[in-house]
Amino acid sequence: MSQQTNNIVLTVAGSDSGGGAGIQADLKTFSAFGLFGKTIITSVTSQNSFGVQSSYDLPVSVIEDQFQAIIQDKKCKAIKIGMLGNEKTVLMVTRMIKKSRLKKIVIDPVVISSSGKRLLTKNGIDALKENLLPLAALVTPNIKEAELLSGIKIKNPSDRKKAAKAILKTGARAVLITGGHLKGDPEDLYLDGKNMHVFSSKRLTKIDIHGTGCVFSAAITAGLAKGISLLAAIQNAKKYIGEIILAAFTPGNGLPCVDPTTVIYKEREKLQGICELNNALELFKKERIGNLIPEVQTNIGLGLSNATKHEDVLAIPGRIIKNGEDIFTGAQPQFGGSRHVANIVLTVMQYDHEKRAVMNIKYTDTLLKICKKLKFKISSFDRAKEPKYIRALEGSSLEWGTEKAIIRYGSVPDIIYDLGGIRKEEMIRVIAKDIGSLVKKILAIHRLYKRYL
Repeated sequence: MSQQTNNIVLTVAGSDSGGGAGIQADLKTFSAFGLFGKTIITSVTSQNSFGVQSSYDLPVSVIEDQFQAIIQDKKCKAIKIGMLGNEKTVLMVTRMIKKSRLKKIVIDPVVISSSGKRLLTKNGIDALKENLLPLAALVTPNIKEAELLSGIKIKNPSDRKKAAKAILKTGARAVLITGGHLKGDPEDLYLDGKNMHVFSSKRLTKIDIHGTGCVFSAAITAGLAKGISLLAAIQNAKKYIGEIILAAFTPGNGLPCVDPTTVIYKEREKLQGICELNNALELFKKERIGNLIPEVQTNIGLGLSNATKHEDVLAIPGRIIKNGEDIFTGAQPQFGGSRHVANIVLTVMQYDHEKRAVMNIKYTDTLLKICKKLKFKISSFDRAKEPKYIRALEGSSLEWGTEKAIIRYGSVPDIIYDLGGIRKEEMIRVIAKDIGSLVKKILAIHRLYKRYL
């Protein structure tokens, strides 16, 4: 029996036809954490990237039938509760939770959609506070939801703490007021009967991202299902939501949304990148491209499709070295393997996110002529014009030079070269969309160069 089938988690929520939140987002999140998700659908919403157009609360009997079917089967490790819609559903879900004897319960009180549509009636809010919240291991309201649950207008950190205490008085074992709707960097306030903790993070985007609340609470639920502590589950969920916010995309013509499965794709992309780079190295060894290697040796880098930091760029620790025409590597490709290469790749991707592969080769007039003959787009920068403050910052020269060359050309070229400077060897950098394209360019240069040797 697989580990996944031993870790079953349940979500009680509405369906999001746009796929960015609700049941759809919860299931994707559970999968990303290696869990098997079961569902109880409470409402069917008609929505897209612009927001909720309408919603239809399912009859209570239909929701109850779903619950009965679930609790008659294998017991779930944890449960996340999202959109409930109305008072009758809240009361029925409360009754079924008590019947199931589930303890690891995370309640994301979905009251108002990000587009402003009310998703829980006033009577439903009252029923939630009086009946369901006392069963919760954790309640995760945003600022607006915390105001409705506490009756306190939140304008500052002191108000937020008062609101958290008021929600805690409902009987919930812990409350986490998320800070995404606050000005400045977001701070999530955690409060239980004994402890208070503030989870701080940098604001990663200035625009609203659909689905973050659902995914965050689902990620916490996943952590609890896997047996870790509540605070550890929150910390893990914070890291996870940060990663997928950076990889947010726009599935329509409105707001962007998160894709909870991004982390799965990222790991797959990493493995694929390592395989591609190793294959490239084997080809380079077979072709004996040592004549292209500069005196300071060389490296090759590949950024993940959503690379934002050095650890997202694959390279060779210790560089690629030459011995005559032969090349060698002292280590296997690693993400974060070269800060210098990563600086170039990340700078290039700021101007064209599809250009993710870079390799440096030596500069000669002949090699530059070959690049022109191959009709490569070429640009350059002058190290003599490098500002002193840039020169003083370790690793900043390559960022500065790459950016200057891109701006000078008007887009990302195939080739960026410089003629060196004090203690700096002249260099050609070959840029491509991916490793396969980079290999073709390098081998084309190498094969023509052999004719001149």
